[in-house]
Amino acid sequence: MKKLKNEAQLVKEAIRIGSIYVEKRGVCQFEPTDSSKKKSEYIYRLLVHDKQIQALPKEQENEPNIKHKLAIWLHKQLPEGHALLND
Repeated sequence: MKKLKNEAQLVKEAIRIGSIYVEKRGVCQFEPTDSSKKKSEYIYRLLVHDKQIQALPKEQENEPNIKHKLAIWLHKQLPEGHALLND
């Protein structure tokens, strides 16, 4: 698994955008006290369900791999020249 440039920032932004996606779908509303682990796992599962990303094999479903998948998902969505793609 090759780390992306700015992966930590990409994950943070993916969770923010993913939270908006989850709320707009009307399936959940995160509380301010929810952990990033809980949010990332829920967003990951919804994106897999909606066929936005390919699921990880069961034995590889862990927090670092899920966050990496979310970072890749966001990286592919960003327009060319976006600040998170440049550094």
